Amino acid sequence: MYPHDGFRELGRQEALRLMATVPVGRIVYTRRAMPAVLPVNFTLDRDGAVLLRTAAGSALAHAVDRAVVAFETDDVDAARQAGWSVVVTGAAAVVTDPAERERLSRTGPVSWAPARREVFIRIEPGLVTGRELVGGRTLYGVDLATVDD
Repeated sequence: MYPHDGFRELGRQEALRLMATVPVGRIVYTRRAMPAVLPVNFTLDRDGAVLLRTAAGSALAHAVDRAVVAFETDDVDAARQAGWSVVVTGAAAVVTDPAERERLSRTGPVSWAPARREVFIRIEPGLVTGRELVGGRTLYGVDLATVDD
């Protein structure tokens, strides 16, 4: 990001706080050696880890278990030309510890597409990056409202 380009870098805690305000994000992972992106509902755990709940036999659960993935959330106001985006990158794993599964069944995300057998996926927040676009500002501080075509 460049000074005065309209973007502001978000710190880790602010990025996680914003991320917790939206119910849906996109998990980015590898499927058959190609990038795949899937929208999913989620919650954040106490330590900032991203938590998903999905069918135990799903392609997603198999593809991301013990893999490095990215998880992106955002909120955009098109009318104001403003918004933010946060990306968490880290190792994903299916939660196997019985006590942890029990805790997450009470406090974790509720699947929007419930299955008979479900698993929790935990994405460790190894790298958290984010940026905010301040509406009406561009490179060099030009005010878009005053620019003629």
